[in-house]
Amino acid sequence: MMRYAVLLVVVAMGVTGCAAVDTAGTGAPPDAFTHRTANSEVVLLWNCLPPASGVLRVEGVARNPWQSQPIRYLEVQVVGVDAQGRQTAEAAGKARDIQLFTSQQSPFQLDLRTAGTEVRFDLYYQYLFNAEYDTTLLAGPPMVGPRRYAQTTRTNMVRDACSPTQHLAR
Repeated sequence: MMRYAVLLVVVAMGVTGCAAVDTAGTGAPPDAFTHRTANSEVVLLWNCLPPASGVLRVEGVARNPWQSQPIRYLEVQVVGVDAQGRQTAEAAGKARDIQLFTSQQSPFQLDLRTAGTEVRFDLYYQYLFNAEYDTTLLAGPPMVGPRRYAQTTRTNMVRDACSPTQHLAR
């Protein structure tokens, strides 16, 4: 009987500990963003806003919803592209936090001064990620001991990131 009481207390403490963690970071709920993209490590949510004439603001959050390895040094870049496919304007920035741990998110904001000839805006993001080597595919006996990691830079592109019909979060 005592075992069940201790187990119940441990489970209750774990549940309340998880519920008390604030993962919002920006204070904005995820449904406040109109655009979304994701890969196997990170999820980006963002809005494209015109705060002034000739300026495009891309603001959003980067999330690490499920990876046990942290996402590090996330950089975001928005590029304006004209009808001939030439780059007309560029703005770059970083996520507020250096590392994104599991269930953590970090805000970012980019202000792009447009040339006025852009037909689309492409969003690029890159980060460092430690990927585990899969030792089961190696020849020989199974390895016991420390795991091996490969630090890789992951670069991704979202074409026409501010489109009213593409990359929608809903």
